[in-house]
Amino acid sequence: MESLLLIGDPKLEGTTITHELPNEGSKIDFETEKIEILGYLRGKLHNHDISIEVIVNEKVENKFAFTPIDKYNRLKEINPSLELLKKTFDLDI
Repeated sequence: MESLLLIGDPKLEGTTITHELPNEGSKIDFETEKIEILGYLRGKLHNHDISIEVIVNEKVENKFAFTPIDKYNRLKEINPSLELLKKTFDLDI
């Protein structure tokens, strides 16, 4: 289940959590465990209106960073101020 959740970032729209998965098989695996996650979230958040919607997007691809430059570029996508930090302290990759 953890690997399915790490495929992409879920999006919250109101009380609906939307999660994209790369294929129908992943969706079936996710759907079988979804009830437990919903129960946990509803209990912890004290909100019984929460629902999870799973969307199959064949174009979802994982971005893996293998080299230090790839890792830096991925982190820079997540947090653009990393470039400022690099320039301020004259850091190398």
